[in-house]
Amino acid sequence: MLESIEALRRSIGGRVIAAGDADYDAASRTPLAAAEPAVVVQAGGADDVRTAVAFAATSGMPLAVRGGGHSFAGFGTLDGGIVLDLAALSGVELLGGDRVRVGGGARWGAVCAALAPHGLVISSGDTASVGVGGLTLSGGIGWMVRSQGLALDSLAAVELVTAAGEFVVADRERNADLFWAVRGGGGNFGVVTAFEFEAHPGGELTFGRITFPAAEAGRILPAWAEYVHGAPDELSSVAKLANPFAGGREAPVEIVVAVDGDDDAARRVIDPIRRLGTVLGDDVARRAYADVLEPGGALPPGFGLSVRDAFVPAPSLREAMATLAEIAGEEQPAVISVHALGGAMGRVPSEETAFAHRDAAAMITTFAGGPQPALAAAAPAITRTWDRLAPHVSGAYANFLATASADDVAAVYPEETARRLGALKAEYDPHNVFARNHNIAPELQPAR
Repeated sequence: MLESIEALRRSIGGRVIAAGDADYDAASRTPLAAAEPAVVVQAGGADDVRTAVAFAATSGMPLAVRGGGHSFAGFGTLDGGIVLDLAALSGVELLGGDRVRVGGGARWGAVCAALAPHGLVISSGDTASVGVGGLTLSGGIGWMVRSQGLALDSLAAVELVTAAGEFVVADRERNADLFWAVRGGGGNFGVVTAFEFEAHPGGELTFGRITFPAAEAGRILPAWAEYVHGAPDELSSVAKLANPFAGGREAPVEIVVAVDGDDDAARRVIDPIRRLGTVLGDDVARRAYADVLEPGGALPPGFGLSVRDAFVPAPSLREAMATLAEIAGEEQPAVISVHALGGAMGRVPSEETAFAHRDAAAMITTFAGGPQPALAAAAPAITRTWDRLAPHVSGAYANFLATASADDVAAVYPEETARRLGALKAEYDPHNVFARNHNIAPELQPAR
């Protein structure tokens, strides 16, 4: 093994870090996970990516591809295998018009900063330090999801390295089946070294938090959800409740609003939310998009995460919100959030990309973090919450899952989507080199 790693060092233009090297510990970790890989390849460019993929394929060592490293499931590192770190592939280049080329290792905060002077934005997630790659390849739900759709809906093309070590460009005309698959299929089909996006004019949102008493949750949540579901696309919104760090069942109901429009549009769509109940606080203001993104952070040693989500179909919206209001009135170990969906995201046909949950009206997420013993103690209560929600929810969003079981994969990819992805996986990665993800098993059947 040592001889193989030394050979890899000689063939990589970036860096190869192994146990015993001074910065091994830092290179092995992600902000959310720790492991002991055999080697970390910090790629200096696309050729290094191809070399590392070829090394993994020929050696049989498991491979983890790291963009921003914010996978809740810890996909950006692993024990005993190869970590391919794309951090150096972080350039942002304007190609003319609204086209933007973004390196596979770029982070959203840097992308926002590069586009802001040009009056352009790309619908991203909600955290500046999150990588472009992982978020986009599995969806990309953020503060403009209803006005501009998912991050992957702005994707025009990708450049990637396949399991066979080939450089491939995929868009709607070239390798169109692969382009369909990477828009929702996660990292199953190759290492994306560059993304080409269609950016949108903009740069500011009307953004902030409106809080209401916890006692009014039973009235506010259903009314908020139904209002936003039918509201103009300019409005994206998230409800947060039962925050154990802000009073638990006594924590205020927090409604976050983000309006992708002018002041008149903002006032028109936000005022009905203010009238839903007794306003305790309201910090809504005009803000630069880059300032809306949270900075993100790293878990302390010994800490872990429990993150789970599911989608709410429109017919179940009121019942789901009523159930959530009941749950929020009890002591909960997890923060509960509800993302309002629909709008531009919902108008894309479900078969157009491998992200198939286009008809969802909302997404519910539970998020708990802390020392591992505390998480273990909290697990039964979180399970009971989801058992109560089960009649009203379906599916799952890969980016908000901290686990990757067979049930998780089945929830992320509906049956027909999974069948088509499996056939394409057999074509592009028959030996499952790219397995550190919500993994699609290669299915030896025609893709179309």
